Amino acid sequence: MLKKFYQSTLTEAGCDEAGRGCYAGPVFAAAVILPKNFRHKLLNDSKQVTAENRTELRYIIEEKAISYAVASVDNNEIDSINILKASFKAMHLAIDQLPEAPGMLLIDGNRFYKYKNIPHECIIKGDGLYTSIAAASILAKTYRDEYMLRLHQEYPFYGWNNNKGYGTLEHRKALEQYGICKYHRKSFRLLPDQLNLFPSEASTSSL
Repeated sequence: MLKKFYQSTLTEAGCDEAGRGCYAGPVFAAAVILPKNFRHKLLNDSKQVTAENRTELRYIIEEKAISYAVASVDNNEIDSINILKASFKAMHLAIDQLPEAPGMLLIDGNRFYKYKNIPHECIIKGDGLYTSIAAASILAKTYRDEYMLRLHQEYPFYGWNNNKGYGTLEHRKALEQYGICKYHRKSFRLLPDQLNLFPSEASTSSL
């Protein structure tokens, strides 16, 4: 059973990201402040929840949360500053957008760049331990999946509707056949021999 809060004095915002290990697309992050009595039987680490239940939870969290925000950092910036810094930046951007400032941040993982003067606690596998982090994981995951479905319409042959940009066999085979596109993270080693961009974006128009 998830714990409702880490401490009982300060208002807590749970923070988590989605898409850190992907070959393509942005990294998304969410920050969520929940009522202290919030509980839902389906809520868990987003990786342990079905896509259907994640969608259901997203709308419940958005309705019941005291405050929430979602932000992203695109693949070009990921290539520029590296994925770790991009993940932290996405979390900072999400916290920036919270209508209500939290008194403490609960971060999923073991590292974080301090946000202003707000204390934080890094919690390994926190999305399976605390309700606010689990809620943030649900929002980050569902918003990112929705975004990758839109990118799939532009480049359907990578199968982003299924793999959401992760390095599945389907995605790797498509990379071998078509090369990389403008949404791929070029700083990642996608294949043994790094591939070039499409020779022309017009090549997608006939697919």
